[in-house]
Amino acid sequence: MKTTIKYSFVILLIVILSTLGFIYSGFYPIGADNKHNALTFFLLDTLRKKSIARASKDIKVPPLDDPQLLLSGGADYNDMCSGCHLQPGQKESDLSLGLYPKPPNLTVSAEEHGHTHEDGGHNALNTIEQQQFWVIKHGIMASGMAAFGATHSDERIWAMVAFLKKLPELTPDQYQIITARK
Repeated sequence: MKTTIKYSFVILLIVILSTLGFIYSGFYPIGADNKHNALTFFLLDTLRKKSIARASKDIKVPPLDDPQLLLSGGADYNDMCSGCHLQPGQKESDLSLGLYPKPPNLTVSAEEHGHTHEDGGHNALNTIEQQQFWVIKHGIMASGMAAFGATHSDERIWAMVAFLKKLPELTPDQYQIITARK
């Protein structure tokens, strides 16, 4: 029994030292123009999805059907988000091409850009809205997604979420009208 414990400790120590050696070696390519290997991408993507789902699950979604929300959220989206997340009719931008992971194209429905409903789907609309609010407010580390909670009120963030609900339905002309600052 004591031998098993000693071997387990030695193996654990080797794993820890090997991991630290790998991290400090600088060997892993970290440039945004490199792609993660499949395992790393899976681990980071799963961690991101599960973390956002857990952190956002208790957020209460207010009514988002006020046209004023659409107008104010649209102007903010145009100013702060469209460079990465695009405008209707756009397939890519200089920013969206240069970021890794690639930011979702928010001009298409959540299903079209691969959003999964982490709550099992019975309340999928609120789940998307909760998660969008959380991401806009808190951002995502090392992804290029800024945290706007420090500079924007919850009401202003909810206005952007209200706009995101309508964005996939907008034509380029409608987008230009709605997002124009008054």
